[in-house]
Amino acid sequence: MIKPKIFVTDATFPEIIDYLSQWLEVEHNQADQSYTEPDLIKKLHDKAGVFAHSTRRFTAELFAACPHLKAVCNMAVGYNNIDVDAASAAGVMVTNTPNVLNETTADFGWALMMAAARRVTESEHFLRAGRWTRWRFDDFLGVDIHGSTLGIVGMGRIGQAIARRTTGFGMSVVYHNRTRLTPALEIAANNAQYLSLEECLRSADHLILTLPYSPQSHHLIGKAQLAMMKPTATLVNIARGGIVDDAALISALESGTIAAAGMDVFENEPLFNPAFLSLSNVVLTPHIGSASTSTRRAMAYCAADNLVAALTGKRPPNLLNPEYF
Repeated sequence: MIKPKIFVTDATFPEIIDYLSQWLEVEHNQADQSYTEPDLIKKLHDKAGVFAHSTRRFTAELFAACPHLKAVCNMAVGYNNIDVDAASAAGVMVTNTPNVLNETTADFGWALMMAAARRVTESEHFLRAGRWTRWRFDDFLGVDIHGSTLGIVGMGRIGQAIARRTTGFGMSVVYHNRTRLTPALEIAANNAQYLSLEECLRSADHLILTLPYSPQSHHLIGKAQLAMMKPTATLVNIARGGIVDDAALISALESGTIAAAGMDVFENEPLFNPAFLSLSNVVLTPHIGSASTSTRRAMAYCAADNLVAALTGKRPPNLLNPEYF
């Protein structure tokens, strides 16, 4: 039996290559080479499927140039790197990897929030630079997590997982979402209170963004929104770059409009705004919200299962455009 040809765009766990090879003819990129769009088109011209990382863009031009392509399976919950409408028009199935990263990403959102609020990065740099010569009562005074109000924008599975963690800290939870949660889900999320975006921004001591990126959410948090927040507030973005206007955030951190931020995602990443590096009141991480070994492996297997299903006549478990199955 002839196996469908696929391409794995980036290095992954070796066992994933072995797993895929049971059903598919695999060409991989374990050397982790960079590819321009023309390079990627050459790789995909004769392929039926692709196991993709979210750093790879799939445009209408690519779909038009790759007539054999039947499935693009993203190893990520977000899929703003893929033009889904263009994929659908070309008869290409698109999948993502939801659910398997909820708890790990929620953990990391808390890590960034606590590091930003308690000035962990700033104080560590101070210590490492040999500047700690004595204890002072006002060294690196931050803001408390316990007893505070957490605001969550984007109350999907990750947002709800973050909210559930607040119970041990005696926190109140407010949230904004495209649609309000059911009463049962609000209760499970530590009695989360639904608010308008403006009310959420004004109420939160700490704000975490977990919503999907879309044209509608582009620069949802900009200069005007940051000005609504408390000057003691912190902002954490573990969602997608582009939801925050990074230049406006840098200005707000410089001026003291808000106290601190934690950023795991950026506009134009990895080519993020270098002005972030001059700020002491921001914690910066390179898009590692889901980066635990078990979670990344689970994401890889989830993407692989989607791809095998798509190319062996089955419905992929996480199909984003089911009308084209």
